[in-house]
Amino acid sequence: MKVLQNIRVLDLGNFITAPLAGMLLAELGADVIKVERPGSGDPFRAFKGGLYSPQFQAHNRNKRSLALDYTRPEGLAALEKLIAGADVLLMNMRPGVEEKLGLGAARLRELNPRLVYCAITGFGASGPYARRAAYDNVGQAASGWLSMFHQGPDARVAGPAVSDAVTGIYASLGILGALVERASTGKGRTVEVNMLESMISLACEPLVSMLATGVTPGLYGRAAMSQSYIVTCRDGRRIGLHLSSPDKFWRGLAVAIGREDLLATYPTRRERVEAYEQLARSLAETFAGQDREYWVPRLEENDVPFTCERALHELEDDPQVRHLNVFYTQHHPRYGSLRATHRAIRYDGDHRSDFRPPPDLGEHTEEILREAGFSESAVDALKQARII
Repeated sequence: MKVLQNIRVLDLGNFITAPLAGMLLAELGADVIKVERPGSGDPFRAFKGGLYSPQFQAHNRNKRSLALDYTRPEGLAALEKLIAGADVLLMNMRPGVEEKLGLGAARLRELNPRLVYCAITGFGASGPYARRAAYDNVGQAASGWLSMFHQGPDARVAGPAVSDAVTGIYASLGILGALVERASTGKGRTVEVNMLESMISLACEPLVSMLATGVTPGLYGRAAMSQSYIVTCRDGRRIGLHLSSPDKFWRGLAVAIGREDLLATYPTRRERVEAYEQLARSLAETFAGQDREYWVPRLEENDVPFTCERALHELEDDPQVRHLNVFYTQHHPRYGSLRATHRAIRYDGDHRSDFRPPPDLGEHTEEILREAGFSESAVDALKQARII
């Protein structure tokens, strides 16, 4: 199922935000051409040596690679020819760099009035921070997001990239909206997405709560309100609980773990929210008394919202993950078998996205140029000039 089958995207992005947005469109069936500099390509390619790192693979599935030096006049002219027939141009650069490269939105719209032009930045096109470099942790810290997950003097930051991924998702959403509008107007749009606003937008619940009450949520404020816990069992394995607000889930938990006494101690949700830390300690002590397999059937029988915590390496063995057929294997002619996950969106039950493996640098250069109408002699001339 390729719902974007007739859409062509030129992805000039590096690292995560723009490449991820491009990959999400590719997983929906768009023909995404990753335009890279010859020789080195996307810096993420060499993140672990070589030019095909796991980090590059993660954000560049289902794309074709065009190695083209568009900083030189001949290369820019070739890129312009591709832009004239493209639906989307996608990039993540500091503001002003695109103009220096001759890739400003106004100029490209003259070449192609139907072009959806997406520019991703760290802080927006203007303002006191606009020229700053911005990577994931900058976005987390600037948006208030990190303050909700990390406190104290420890300089280490846990977890994977969040700002990069969220910004890429918002960019793909913005592009899709512009494509829908273009279907009726025939005109493209300039889509601007930045990391700061993306992360602020993602924090809608705690932010609106603060704006409404004047109280900044504490580190465990959201977990207390939603009655969320992560408990460790006797065997060291963990269970995630999220009781939410219905009293039936609280009663079910108390019965499941044989702690009906807690019903009298904390009879209302408000009391449970206010006593979150004490209740967390009580639950921790109770669950520590038995192995996880002891608790699982009891929680299931009493309809408690729970799950066994999974580490990443355990996901493929999870029964529900297997049932959903999340993972797939595909083959690259040079790098062999590659494992990845299908898209998270299903159309009429179809979520397959194993269309293409991540491309080698310049793997499809000649193919793409010929499709754009370049003759053999023109391609050879670009080769001789080391433009491709």
